[in-house]
Amino acid sequence: MLARAAAVDTAAAADAQHGQELYESRCGGCHSLDANRVGPAHRGVYGRKAGSAPNFAYSTAVKSSTVVWEEKTLDAWLTNPQALIPGQRMNFRVAAAGDRADIIAYLRQQSGK
Repeated sequence: MLARAAAVDTAAAADAQHGQELYESRCGGCHSLDANRVGPAHRGVYGRKAGSAPNFAYSTAVKSSTVVWEEKTLDAWLTNPQALIPGQRMNFRVAAAGDRADIIAYLRQQSGK
């Protein structure tokens, strides 16, 4: 119960502008909002089923997962992608919960949610 309340507090306090700065500096080497690169494009990722962005060659693990990208799943992914979807190919983590919340707020904003 406390963990859930903390997650809600973190999401409510999230800063999408700071999330954009973090996204550009930490995620931008492999991802873009509008173009597939090493990783898939992220505009519209919030609320989308994992492995469903068009024209990206996802791993079998991601394509066959049932994950839908929202607060909890994006937080788990950014914490430890391998733990959320074993066999996936992303080897990057965001250690600080506040940074994860800010990146998620930015992705949510860019998804029109």
